[in-house]
Amino acid sequence: MTRTVRLMIGTAALLLGAGATMAETIVIGHFGDPTPMNVARAEAKFEAATDWDIEWRTFASGTDVIAAMASGDVAISELGSSPLAIAASQGVDLKMFMMSYAIGQSESLIVRNGAGIASLEDLTGKRVAVPVGSTAHFSLVGALDHAGISESDVTIMNMPPDQIAAAWEQSAIDAAFIWQPVQSQLMEKGSRLLGADKTAEWGFPTFNAWVVNSDFASTNAEALAAFAKTMDDANQAYLSQRSAWTADSGEVQAVAKMTGAAPDQVPAILEGYTFIPLSEQLSGPWLRDAAATMKATAEFLKAAGRIDNTIEDYSAFVDDGIAKSAAR
Repeated sequence: MTRTVRLMIGTAALLLGAGATMAETIVIGHFGDPTPMNVARAEAKFEAATDWDIEWRTFASGTDVIAAMASGDVAISELGSSPLAIAASQGVDLKMFMMSYAIGQSESLIVRNGAGIASLEDLTGKRVAVPVGSTAHFSLVGALDHAGISESDVTIMNMPPDQIAAAWEQSAIDAAFIWQPVQSQLMEKGSRLLGADKTAEWGFPTFNAWVVNSDFASTNAEALAAFAKTMDDANQAYLSQRSAWTADSGEVQAVAKMTGAAPDQVPAILEGYTFIPLSEQLSGPWLRDAAATMKATAEFLKAAGRIDNTIEDYSAFVDDGIAKSAAR
């Protein structure tokens, strides 16, 4: 089936509404991270819970997600907190409805062996790669700000993850702020200078969220709640039996198969994420305070010259009703 025909069928299904008898083809974006949701993906649990025919589409960065959602090509996607703030500031039609995870060392500043970088101050004059506009970029800018280093003193190179990996092999860059699984590839010839957990301590917290087109959300509330519950169940299955997720376990093997990550690296990679149960997202400083976090992030990005405008209130870009329904 061609892409055009799939989109035509998806559009027709949407017009039929939530009561349609035929399965809807829904495009869902994600970053290919080796997270617990991939076990549910491997077992087609999302399709079973929602009655959707799902096309999972992997994106290299948040800027690509924003473009796809702005065009209407993608209904639901994973999106980092920094590009989320950018999208909301630009008025892109989306709403955050749950977290994917809080970012810790799963996004880190990796320095190449022999580059002469032992501290943030040593980045002056160095070539640092990062997907511009991503959460990793926000963390990098925050780290430089904390160290009192001007961005103009560092050569920041905008690269997607696959290009970062290639540039690393060619010694074309000195450091990179990047996520998994590329981060593990870089660690073979480098070391971690700091992670996003440290920049969060310095006042620059980051997370990945799940966002949805607002029109789609208004006509698919029940299925979205089922999607959120399936995601939460997958995360809690890991949290409750974390020690059992060894390299040879069925769960880790499924994650590796779905993402291309090496099974022996998956357990350590998982430790770099902080998965938060839906009930805690609603009561703690995550989904509950998401609008305030977006505003603070956007204001920092504006001050750093990365965006031109912010808005007064970001609450229109958060929908906690889906999580509340899923957590019941």
